[in-house]
Amino acid sequence: MKGRLKQIHPVLPVRNVSESISYYTDKLGFTLAFKDAVDSPRYAGVKRDAIEIHLQWHDANDWINGMDSCLLRIYAENIDDLFNEYKSNSVFHEQTDLRDTAWGTREFGIYDEDKNGLIFYKDF
Repeated sequence: MKGRLKQIHPVLPVRNVSESISYYTDKLGFTLAFKDAVDSPRYAGVKRDAIEIHLQWHDANDWINGMDSCLLRIYAENIDDLFNEYKSNSVFHEQTDLRDTAWGTREFGIYDEDKNGLIFYKDF
């Protein structure tokens, strides 16, 4: 089988995840999809219709130094086959692995040549 890409979820850098959740839900009509902690979340997702946006906390130094790359989460089918396809194309760094996460996904990530992050995943 071949890996198949299904959806993409942009990951936006934010200074305060809780405030960003409030902005997206109260002002833009999104609903909370998930957050990684009840108090002081550092990562969350909001959705509206067929769109899901992930919000990731970044340290103040990231903002001073300027964030010049992005991170995309791409939902895929046949994740093991996709991992093996990319592995054979020599795009991984030495610590790239396919793993099952505590938040219910199987995933791996890479950086492109311009340091943009691409995380490919599927739900359990």
